[in-house]
Amino acid sequence: MGKGHDHQHPPSDMTLRVKALETALVDKGLVDPATLDGIVDLYENKVGPKNGAKVVARAWVDPTFKKKLLADGTAAIAAFGFPALQGEDMVVVENTDDVHNLVVCTLCSCYPWPVLGLPPAWYKSSAYRARAVSEPRKVLEEFGVTVEDGKEVRVWDSTAEIRYLVLPERPSGTEDMSEEQLADLITRDSMIGTGVVSAPGKG
Repeated sequence: MGKGHDHQHPPSDMTLRVKALETALVDKGLVDPATLDGIVDLYENKVGPKNGAKVVARAWVDPTFKKKLLADGTAAIAAFGFPALQGEDMVVVENTDDVHNLVVCTLCSCYPWPVLGLPPAWYKSSAYRARAVSEPRKVLEEFGVTVEDGKEVRVWDSTAEIRYLVLPERPSGTEDMSEEQLADLITRDSMIGTGVVSAPGKG
């Protein structure tokens, strides 16, 4: 479990100002809440995770890059043009036949923004942050991921200094797919560990 959380504090002044501005604009009818929700969804589920998907797809097709990624995630990811925003280190953990990795941030909601975009609401929830550690297999089942009894589940606790990215297993049946095609299969949840990647037509 990671340590180093030093930011269990109230929202920053900037966060409060943004929220106040949003509320004022909505109250005055100048901004449609549905439009705001759509923008958030775009960056949470579509634009942001595509960065991480590019990194994962490259690792799947390029053994040399994969080795670099697992050895020094920060440098390998920065080479794609996705540098850490706050000086944090990126650590990449690989799912294998023997291990399934799950990422959480137990004390707040530290998240690898450059490669995954905005964190989903459930990642920030108290329930996920507590239960991912105490009962990870049950949490994974609720996300539709069944981990066999003989397979180890490792839970990685992000901090202000270290953020984690899961390198999911490449699904069988994708051997003839291009790097770009593979990237389209990779989901945000698979890079957090609450999902797996499926071949086309299988998930």
